[in-house]
Amino acid sequence: MVAGVRRSARLSSSSASSSVEPPERPAGRSRRYEPYVHTPSDDDIPRQGGISSRGQFQFMKAFMDAGFEAISWKTDRKRLAREFAPLTKLAKDIPHELHDRLNALSLSARRAGNMQVLVFEAEIRANTAEDEPRAPPIYIVNEVDEEPTPPLEFYYSNLMWHGEGVPKPDLDNLQGCDCVGPCDPTSKTCACAKRQQKFWPEGGEAFIYDRRRRLRTHQYPIFECNMNCGCSDDCQNRVVQNGRQHEIAICKTVNKGWGVFAGPKKIPADSFIGVYAGEYLTDAETEERGTIYNKFGRTYLFDLDFWYLNKSGTERETLCVDAYHAGNNHSCDPNCVINACYINEANLDKPLLTIFTSRDVDPYEELCFSYFGPIDDEDLKTKEQKKEDAVYITCQCGASNCRGTMWK
Repeated sequence: MVAGVRRSARLSSSSASSSVEPPERPAGRSRRYEPYVHTPSDDDIPRQGGISSRGQFQFMKAFMDAGFEAISWKTDRKRLAREFAPLTKLAKDIPHELHDRLNALSLSARRAGNMQVLVFEAEIRANTAEDEPRAPPIYIVNEVDEEPTPPLEFYYSNLMWHGEGVPKPDLDNLQGCDCVGPCDPTSKTCACAKRQQKFWPEGGEAFIYDRRRRLRTHQYPIFECNMNCGCSDDCQNRVVQNGRQHEIAICKTVNKGWGVFAGPKKIPADSFIGVYAGEYLTDAETEERGTIYNKFGRTYLFDLDFWYLNKSGTERETLCVDAYHAGNNHSCDPNCVINACYINEANLDKPLLTIFTSRDVDPYEELCFSYFGPIDDEDLKTKEQKKEDAVYITCQCGASNCRGTMWK
């Protein structure tokens, strides 16, 4: 769907560039995963430090006799999921104390011992430790100028922060599956498979991910299993929530500021790269910010106007994501696409914006998507259109099919 004319430069849902090679950095340490031990009988379990089913019943009875409530994962998991659901993050609570302290230091002090870079990388690890603990580390690389890191307003996070007037996550209407172990993609009873089929009826096999956990198409919303599901963490339909698997780096470019680059290994097509995280904003707040961003030449506003949200034809308020504090660069020949994804959210107006590769990405290649989106004949007619705000600069992607501008 092509978004309507906006008063400010904003990315639309039809969106997903050039390469500057940083030096090779150490690869992340490999981690060994301890396998689950499956035993043929309860008699083997105590010998491995576990509790047999007979022992479990005795323990449960003792706790119930002492006045404790007996809880079963099978019958109580949805209630437990609601009680331990992630807290809603508010935009007004985005941390800034560390950045304020660094900004108070002189540039020479921040450069001493590479302090600013080390603090920046450590903050990224701390901010993502809970939601992707096994992700390879992210390094900051600058071989262009003396700027140590991206601007200190940059706050790297995979979380979505809610602006004023944006509804909280809808957990009451969140439906989960009752599968045991990993979901079967061909299941006729899996609620998550049915939900995916509703929005991708021609998909055949139920899930939008294949057995390698790569996207089978980039044109439809992703519905992953969620906190109300009974399936295991290694389910094929849990990809985004398990975090990034590929090494990336944040590198300074010659003409385009800071960008995100692949690490020393090739990234296969249709692989998950990360979340286009930021603040959820109302349309009114988005227009106000967009006017300001346009003046000083920087904007990462992305309208949540995906085609499937407008099938009814009724007018609805469009929310927006402002990733001002973290964003990817544009290319007219992109290697990534942004896809709507739903995990612990029943409100279709509030998808996660997830970034997947659209083709194989070479080592050290910049990861970019198109701010412009697909080009049609009408767009080509407006190629020479001039606009005055600073954000409407000439495109610097360097692609052979570069159309000279980043915005419609």
